[in-house]
Amino acid sequence: MNFKNKIIWITGASSGIGKAIALAFSEQESKLILSSRNLEKLEEVKQLCAYPDQVKLLKVDLDDYHNFDPLVQEAILLYNGIDILINNGGISQRSLAIETKITVDTRIFNTNYFGTIALTKALLPYFVAKKEGHFVIITSVVGKIGTPLRSSYAASKHALHGFFDSLRAEIHDDNIAVTLICPGFVKTDVSKNALTGDGSRQNTMDKSTENGLATEYFAKRMLKAVARKKQEVVIGGKLEVLAVYLKRFSPKVLAKLIRKAKVT
Repeated sequence: MNFKNKIIWITGASSGIGKAIALAFSEQESKLILSSRNLEKLEEVKQLCAYPDQVKLLKVDLDDYHNFDPLVQEAILLYNGIDILINNGGISQRSLAIETKITVDTRIFNTNYFGTIALTKALLPYFVAKKEGHFVIITSVVGKIGTPLRSSYAASKHALHGFFDSLRAEIHDDNIAVTLICPGFVKTDVSKNALTGDGSRQNTMDKSTENGLATEYFAKRMLKAVARKKQEVVIGGKLEVLAVYLKRFSPKVLAKLIRKAKVT
């Protein structure tokens, strides 16, 4: 891997996977732009980086996605360029579809899907003009399969796959790469921050998340996939990887297993 002096913009960088990959890229001597809604937490991540002098902070609210053009111009000016955008920001869900208010569904899509593609579209002309760039999207195993309590979350991640698979074909001749990263269970606060049916946070850690991959291990595997410009990679435990294969080759078996599985 050689990310030295590469300019990498990471959304959702204040905690969890975003924080871990920020630290991993910093060890590679990358120039980082870290974004989220919480500048205070971003500052904490910056100070943990191997080269904090090569880290700049930029507040981004993915829910406020209607005009990202000025934000992108501000990001470009921080280092006079951007090489890789890592779309990591997002929010999860833990509620049955029948109990989930439509306002919660909308919020999940605004953050996970519309915010992500709006930021991508705002940066895309810059990549096209310089005939080089790399979009990396943190989706989920549930972007490939649907599981209980995550109907709208799964739908938002499925939507990202559809959009970025199409975009990859459109921008291939412009020398722009698209990498979809599909995490399985990773030990972060994602389940604590997940929205319930009324829009409140769950505030508890799922057992599966508690037993998930360490963020440092995930980050190491992810950087390898980004370096190789993989189109898509699943990073998770054996069961999550198996589920993706079953979805393709034996969907009826997978459907039966999911109905019985404990996915909390």
